[in-house]
Amino acid sequence: MADPLDSLRQLCLALPETTERTSHGEPTWFVRGKKTFVMYADRHHDDRLAFWCAAPPGAQEELVAAEPERFFRPPYVGHRGWLGVRLDVAVDWPEIAEIVKDAYRMVAPKGLVALLDDQQDQPR
Repeated sequence: MADPLDSLRQLCLALPETTERTSHGEPTWFVRGKKTFVMYADRHHDDRLAFWCAAPPGAQEELVAAEPERFFRPPYVGHRGWLGVRLDVAVDWPEIAEIVKDAYRMVAPKGLVALLDDQQDQPR
């Protein structure tokens, strides 16, 4: 089984102009080195192995209500609509990939979002 941090890192760094650095003691991913879109939370802030991410309007409430064992309102950033995603339960990595892309879309400039969309439209 792959390390959740390594898997999350791979998803985040695959997105255009994304970088990683430590912020508040945890690995954090930024768009163009400025805008945070995903923060890893390895029991530093609470008792969950998880990540916190930007989320589209209403997504936090919808996902937390539907699956509170997997999703939560994270401290500090939850009031801004950010989503907490547990990694210490059964993880659906294809779903996590989509959540990470949605987080990226929330903070990335329009040109980078268009680049991401163009990459997804390319045949593999």
